[in-house]
Amino acid sequence: MNMRRQAWVWMVVGLLGVHPCGWGSPAKVISLWPDQAPGDTEVLGAEADTTKSSDRMVGGRPVLRIGNVSRPEITIFSPVPSKRNGTAVMVCPGGGYNILAMDLEGTEICEWLNGQGITAVLLKYRVPKRPGLDKHTAAFQDAQRAMGLLRGRAGEFGINPRRLGVLGFSAGGHLAALLSNHSNERTYPVVDEADKVACRPDFSVLIYPAYLTVKDKGDAIAPELEIGTNTPPTFVVMAQDDPVRVENVLFYGLALHQNKVPFELHVYPHGGHGYGLRRSPEPITRWPDRALEWMRSRGLVSAEP
Repeated sequence: MNMRRQAWVWMVVGLLGVHPCGWGSPAKVISLWPDQAPGDTEVLGAEADTTKSSDRMVGGRPVLRIGNVSRPEITIFSPVPSKRNGTAVMVCPGGGYNILAMDLEGTEICEWLNGQGITAVLLKYRVPKRPGLDKHTAAFQDAQRAMGLLRGRAGEFGINPRRLGVLGFSAGGHLAALLSNHSNERTYPVVDEADKVACRPDFSVLIYPAYLTVKDKGDAIAPELEIGTNTPPTFVVMAQDDPVRVENVLFYGLALHQNKVPFELHVYPHGGHGYGLRRSPEPITRWPDRALEWMRSRGLVSAEP
């Protein structure tokens, strides 16, 4: 791990108040691309925490907002060996494809997953959106590449290549849905063997996902989401008062149903957007309990974690 990556891991973990050895082993950081990421030509400013004192706090704490990501990576957090069950989840933080909420929707989620015996893989994808491209183009390339790397090196990471899921929040939920519905071919030139490995996740967890429907077209499913019978089993959570609009998950759930995709949808009357794992009096913040029940029902974790 080079000094910049090591500093980033320690910065995030420090904000959590957790020493890296609280996980089963030190975090392993892997660059997604051997050279420059595909299509990137412009030089961005330095990658940095863009959080301002005026930014909204969640659960009485600030949120780490990473911007100007041009060197996408995955960070692998392994549970303690006695709990490891072979299931792995790639975590996609949100941030409107502009920044990444790296603790609220990243490392805090990884810590929770490790507690259930699940290997957590934090995806740091490219933001902001690249000029002249769809908002998700660069991020989706990173997600496809990451899933191929994970499945191709499953033995090395101690995971079952047939129990590899994705979990995303807000824009990261859109990215997780995109990976779940458009995985037949890579959206970039093949780099190596990792790009020849299937990148379809085996299950998908979408928490207050954004951009799933097009409002001015009667909430039709976003055209890049090619929902079909190959879409993996899906768990979805959202609040009716979410400013991103609950129609995102209602119409998405209907499309899953019409294609006979097993899914579980939880809609709560209140809760808003962007709560991550940080609990409040709102029942929606108990979504991790419901997600864990769903994963148990599918044999992804044991009855007693």
